Amino acid sequence: MVKKTEKTREEKILEITKKIEVLGKDLIAEINRQENPHLDIPIRGSNNVFFDEQNKKIQLGDKKSKRYLFNVAHARRFMQTMLVASYVKKDLLANNLTATLRDLYYAKKHTIKGTKEDTIDEQKESDLAIVDFEVALETFRERLHLRAEPKGRMAGDMVVLDRVRDKVDKIDLSKMGSGGWAVPSIVEQIEFQDVGIEYVLVAEKNAIFDRLNEDEYWAKNKCLLMTTAGQAARGARRLLQRISDEIKVPIYCLTDADPYGWYIYSTMKYGSMALAHESDRLGCPQMKFLGMSISDIEHYDLKAVTIKAKDVDIKRAEEMKNYDWFKYPAWQKEIDKFLDKKIKAEIQSLSSKNLQYISSTYLPEKIAGKDFLP
Repeated sequence: MVKKTEKTREEKILEITKKIEVLGKDLIAEINRQENPHLDIPIRGSNNVFFDEQNKKIQLGDKKSKRYLFNVAHARRFMQTMLVASYVKKDLLANNLTATLRDLYYAKKHTIKGTKEDTIDEQKESDLAIVDFEVALETFRERLHLRAEPKGRMAGDMVVLDRVRDKVDKIDLSKMGSGGWAVPSIVEQIEFQDVGIEYVLVAEKNAIFDRLNEDEYWAKNKCLLMTTAGQAARGARRLLQRISDEIKVPIYCLTDADPYGWYIYSTMKYGSMALAHESDRLGCPQMKFLGMSISDIEHYDLKAVTIKAKDVDIKRAEEMKNYDWFKYPAWQKEIDKFLDKKIKAEIQSLSSKNLQYISSTYLPEKIAGKDFLP
């Protein structure tokens, strides 16, 4: 069995609860000293994000802003952050419950007594307050028992234990039928057992997962199959990182041959600018890009089933060409090919050969030949 999570759920709850209490005591101390209470919030803009070449992660810099209670520009956001803190501590952690971001929005949205002012107008405001709170505590929302909508499915020769409060569910990922196992939004409680896989194959699209699952690709090739259904959710990204770190098997990624597919890959591998503060737990630096590439279009003679690139695709590629994490020569070459030919291709274009070409020919050839991009 792969090692268990380092701390129990109860220990994690206690740790976060203490952090919140320390934050509260610091604010009270400022008030008692007749100072303007404030929060130190790391700046999350692009001017405070950098690429850590050594660790292969997009990281948040050390610049911080101070948010004061007695400041007209800050007061509303300060209040919303305190509402998040109260809900997390009193409603979630104290009762060992989890909630969605939408739950929190409705729980804390109300009209302030004696005014016509609402605490929160739109969920976007409470979502931003959640991010402020997690970075101020130097933690992440899943530790605060807050969850986003889950997205992603898996299938393969592996058993996982899912510990929810006092219950432990044992889930065999080889017996999940055509739908696969739905990846939860919070995965810190997941433990890995009976691992019979040699690598993980992550497909951007549900359709590719369904095709490979029907072909029993994972069983024939001893792999764990995952779909992210587009841009990977936090739970899926975290689970991939944990599999990479704890099981130590290769992780391969399969997307469309276009800038948006390539960027989906990069967010799983390096992290993202929007979540730079989470890269240490969401980035998977060992991941390799399996396909599709513009070179694949040429090699597998898919020119007849390509799609003309739109202006928005070209603009995205030009932006990506300047990102430090796409400065590797192999990626610069692929992006240049895309900008020159102005074509893209979906993974399903391989079906023009035959329906099972992806599982019988494309993937085995690419993996055996180690035809990866960094």
